[in-house]
Amino acid sequence: MSDVFLSASQVKRCFSTSGGDFWALKGVSAAIPRGKLTILKGRSGSGKTTLLNILGALDKPTEGDVLFDGQSIVSMSERSRARLRRTQIGFVFQSVALIPMMNALENVQFALRMAHSRESHAQRAMECLKMVGLAGRMQHMPQELSGGEQQRVAIARAIAHRPRILFADEPTGELDTTTGLQVVKIFQELCRREGVTIVMTTHDTGLMEIGDAVFELEDGEIISGR
Repeated sequence: MSDVFLSASQVKRCFSTSGGDFWALKGVSAAIPRGKLTILKGRSGSGKTTLLNILGALDKPTEGDVLFDGQSIVSMSERSRARLRRTQIGFVFQSVALIPMMNALENVQFALRMAHSRESHAQRAMECLKMVGLAGRMQHMPQELSGGEQQRVAIARAIAHRPRILFADEPTGELDTTTGLQVVKIFQELCRREGVTIVMTTHDTGLMEIGDAVFELEDGEIISGR
């Protein structure tokens, strides 16, 4: 089994604007290690979210290819890409988007129903909330939770269906540095316990060196990586 789970090869993305073509990505190649935490860092407008969306099969590149465990997701049909997102990929965004009339446990259970999981929804939801340190907050509504707690519910929701890879776009963007560090430590623990591969974007300099692999983007290109 390859140590590389996801790879981008000369990925370019062009958007048509009123001012002409805008190349958000200009030939990006990157190898995402299996079962590790990879961080895409860069300033706003560097192209990291565009790259994340392409890696996560939410968008297609204008040129180039993306291999998901050896299989091209660029050449997949839209139905196959949707199935891949539903069954093998988890997403966490800066805006947690919890359902306000459901408590923490119900939010995670709802995600399991949407993924057509055959596991016990209640049992798996409780397991995931315990994993992110919310064993005592399962019955609380989103408005009764702090920003950091809401983000942890969003993480539990994203991993509930046992995705092979988790994409997190600026998951700490609205959190203070201490709380943001706690979220990243949860990601590290999930890599260890669940074997999930995680890719997250951030511009927080205090978090950038925590990843097992780090790629820095600037003006649509990777300028450094380790």
